[in-house]
Amino acid sequence: MSSSGTIATTLPQPQHQQFALLPKIINGGIAGIIGVTCVFPLDLVKTRLQNQQIGPNGERMYNSMFDCFRKTYKAEGYFGMYRGSGVNILLITPEKAIKLTANDYFRHKLTTKDGKLPLTSQMVAGGLAGAFQIIVTTPMELLKIQMQDAGRVAAAAKLAGKTVEKVSATQLASQLIKDKGIFGLYKGIGATGLRDVTFSIIYFPLFATLNDLGPRRNDGSGEAVFWCSFLAGLAAGSTAALAVNPFDVVKTRLQAIKKADGEKEFKGISDCITKTLKHEGPTAFFKGGLCRMIVIAPLFGIAQTVYYLGVAEGLLGYQKK
Repeated sequence: MSSSGTIATTLPQPQHQQFALLPKIINGGIAGIIGVTCVFPLDLVKTRLQNQQIGPNGERMYNSMFDCFRKTYKAEGYFGMYRGSGVNILLITPEKAIKLTANDYFRHKLTTKDGKLPLTSQMVAGGLAGAFQIIVTTPMELLKIQMQDAGRVAAAAKLAGKTVEKVSATQLASQLIKDKGIFGLYKGIGATGLRDVTFSIIYFPLFATLNDLGPRRNDGSGEAVFWCSFLAGLAAGSTAALAVNPFDVVKTRLQAIKKADGEKEFKGISDCITKTLKHEGPTAFFKGGLCRMIVIAPLFGIAQTVYYLGVAEGLLGYQKK
């Protein structure tokens, strides 16, 4: 069985082949940790740009991705660029494991008896993978966003002569559960699902198509060489990221619990879309778009490469199929 997203439209393997679940889960986890560690500062910048609302006179804290990076680094230092990374690294393992493994599993199940996987089936497999992952993604994103955006909110409060109390991810999670139960951690789940299901529908079939165009390994596995998987992950990840950026902006704004003075509150997806369009115009939905592309491209490029190298298979003594 080929790894996540890269099963060719025609599969040479016999139908009785077993689906090795454990190594796929471990590979997904390893890939997620490596990817997040590499790109987290850019993800933090992306979150701050998306949450930033333009003032009545056009004022804004950050003028661009580079301006946000510079000001954040100057005000909070190197480790400030990794605020929220703890919860992200902790939960990225199950999140990526679910996403990559679920896609692989559904592709396996949807492959026809003659070894073909139609495009519509690839899209269904990707969409189901995206739907499954939001179980972990929603609370992870909710907590991560509060940590990432805390510096921006604190800086805005300082300019207004106020202070904002620092809260850890653990304290925030405990407070949300105390106030609203476990569902308090699932604020913005609708927007998260809208983003992640759509992303997966686009990403996985596109990745599979691009990956199939490259040269194959010489080990008889029929899989693409690692650099081909890496480049396919980059291209598919950046394309899907830009396509769903409007949904990501909505999700990020809905999940931001603390806002700077004067910033608008949103009651739901439609309310967020309406108010953002009215006060900031359609370009607001592409805030952080370039940053998100730069984040997602290497994240999925690294993830797919690690997944395909079969690190877990080597550790567990499995034969990489």
